[in-house]
Amino acid sequence: MRRLLLDTHTFLWWLADSDELGLSSRTLIADSKNEIYVSAVSAWEISIKKNIGKLQAPDGLDNVIEEEGFERLSISFFHGEQAGALANIHRDPFDRMLVAQAQAEGLEVMTADAFIPKYGVKVIDARD
Repeated sequence: MRRLLLDTHTFLWWLADSDELGLSSRTLIADSKNEIYVSAVSAWEISIKKNIGKLQAPDGLDNVIEEEGFERLSISFFHGEQAGALANIHRDPFDRMLVAQAQAEGLEVMTADAFIPKYGVKVIDARD
């Protein structure tokens, strides 16, 4: 069993059945033995980008996560402190939160982002 945290773009690629999501990544997400997490920070990021017209995504993400059989990952006060204490490698606050959550919860991050591996978290390239 693996415990995977989907980066926001990876979650959206899965929902859209995008060719950008690699076959190995698809297999890992689809494997019912794995625990797949989606962070509340992804819902926040998606909502902001939808609101300003930079993104199209389904409404009712909370229900979508349940329908997909994914786990919701809330943001705790500890996660907030950890994200703020990270080295200034990545300027994106959403990705910094994902890194902090992965570190705190012992999760592997599935992402195509080149900066996230620089934090020393376990990363799965979402394009593979």
